[in-house]
Amino acid sequence: MQKPSLLILAAGLGSRYKGCKQVEPIGPFGAALYDYAVYDARRAGFEQVVFVINRQMDDFFKKEIKRKYGSNAPFNFVYQELDSLPAGFTPPLGRAKPWGTGHAVLTARDALHAPFIAINADDYYGPSSYQMIASELRSLPAKAMDQVMVGFEIEKTLSAHGEVSRGACEVQNGRLVSIEEREHIHLEDQRVQYRDPQGRIQTFKPGTLVSMNFWGFAPQTIFPILERGFQSFLKKHGSDLKAEFYLPAAVNQAIESGEIRVKVLPTAETWMGMTYAEDRAEVRRQIRAKIEAGIYPEKIFD
Repeated sequence: MQKPSLLILAAGLGSRYKGCKQVEPIGPFGAALYDYAVYDARRAGFEQVVFVINRQMDDFFKKEIKRKYGSNAPFNFVYQELDSLPAGFTPPLGRAKPWGTGHAVLTARDALHAPFIAINADDYYGPSSYQMIASELRSLPAKAMDQVMVGFEIEKTLSAHGEVSRGACEVQNGRLVSIEEREHIHLEDQRVQYRDPQGRIQTFKPGTLVSMNFWGFAPQTIFPILERGFQSFLKKHGSDLKAEFYLPAAVNQAIESGEIRVKVLPTAETWMGMTYAEDRAEVRRQIRAKIEAGIYPEKIFD
């Protein structure tokens, strides 16, 4: 039985959150959400931990890791940089925004050799999400057609402080058929609604599963797919200063082409994150409640 790896995406720039939410202290002793991810993953049997970070955050991020886990912490770091591009491509003048989550995962291709999960540093997914996906990845070959995704109920992924965007999943017989990005999602009269591309208000079916970027991948399968997908993206959008190569879109395309299948694991966990700065207080309150309930120790780094 192989031990899967954990890939934490921590290089993004939040457009609605004032500050660097990847390292925002939300628990005792300065614990960030990624610290709870490391703790949950380690308990589920994950071994290697790889962070994708921005080069400008290098010194600060590594000092935080050393302060929390010591100088011998078994973590690896890779960098998502604007000029990390295939041969023949250069970043357009004036671009500052990272190339997106698909590119972030791709930057870790030389660091990951066992099946792995890719998650966002600034999201909380809950202990059972790691447990269920770990059992799938332990028996997954490094090169396999089958990939895995943890799906969250839409009602459990909202913010009380504004609208959100989510990847709504169409699932048949436990497998992902497609993901469609839905925007302007909000709660209205106890119903979760969104605005479609035509501007009409639509209502989600209760319990609709959405992707919160919690993926399980076979490395020898997903990295060639991302490499081809990113090159195609650059040919079409490489001169755009804001276009991003999103991981769900790359997965969606690979499903449509028949290159992969994705098993969907529904979770009962409630997602937490900080889309808006105002979300911070609620996330801190919920983490405190979980500590008092004995789910986490007071000092997560021990």
